[in-house]
Amino acid sequence: MDLSVCIVNWNTRDHLARCLKALGAGEQPQGELAGMEAEVLVVDNASDDGSAESVRSDFPDVKLIANSANLYYAAASNQALAQAAGKFLLLLNPDVELRPGAMQAMLRVLRERPAAGAVACKLLLPDGSVQRSCRSFPTPAVLLWEALGLARLFPRSRRFGAYRMTYWDYDDLRQVDQPMASCLLLRKKALDEVGHLDEAFPMFFNDVDLCYCLREAGWQVYFTPEGEALHDHGASTGQVWPQMVRLSNEGLRRFYRKHYRGRMTWPAYALGMALIRLVGAGRVTRARLTQTPYSRM
Repeated sequence: MDLSVCIVNWNTRDHLARCLKALGAGEQPQGELAGMEAEVLVVDNASDDGSAESVRSDFPDVKLIANSANLYYAAASNQALAQAAGKFLLLLNPDVELRPGAMQAMLRVLRERPAAGAVACKLLLPDGSVQRSCRSFPTPAVLLWEALGLARLFPRSRRFGAYRMTYWDYDDLRQVDQPMASCLLLRKKALDEVGHLDEAFPMFFNDVDLCYCLREAGWQVYFTPEGEALHDHGASTGQVWPQMVRLSNEGLRRFYRKHYRGRMTWPAYALGMALIRLVGAGRVTRARLTQTPYSRM
């Protein structure tokens, strides 16, 4: 099989339906899967909005795993990945609608570059603007620029804007550290080598951890501007955003403990952990003042 699409859903029935229709799942005659040997797996995390019932009735060819409890993103994704048969595996959020040609653009990158383990396409927000969906790895230096506000003051600086890559316009094919897993195509061979998502990161930073592990194993991670997808960012997480901000901050601390403790000098590691607390507190404050429900760390 060429491709397995793995979707984790929680209370986003209408978004999920649009996502599946854009793929051409079920009985849809057209879509991004047209002409491909592909499968779609949906893991529903105990939604109470009729999501699972909608998949059963409207998309009978989709492989549905209906959980009786919310297992969160990493564990639910691993349920789908464990059953996926494709040579390529697409992690796709239900609030993402692939535009025509996006799938082929991502597949082309992996097929033409044997060392590429993963690739992401360009994400567009509902207003049509480009979502800044790629980051560098969260070293103490980039967190310091964030905490001091230098990243916001000098967004076009390659040094101060390094973490969110605000100096870059998302208009060229390039290697990146960590694109969001909202729409991330993986080579199964690479994933088998590094393992599935680490469930110690239940909601956030499991994708950062995955990309870090791929890089450590010698695989490359790419971004391509040739494929585009619409992303109604935070459709699920925005429903419970205070908890999501807390889990995001916890994920970053866990990432530091897993990958940086013992590899950094003690002062650098301690600085990084302190900056995580500082930046995390700032995120919560900004969200409350601006009534912005969710922002990616």
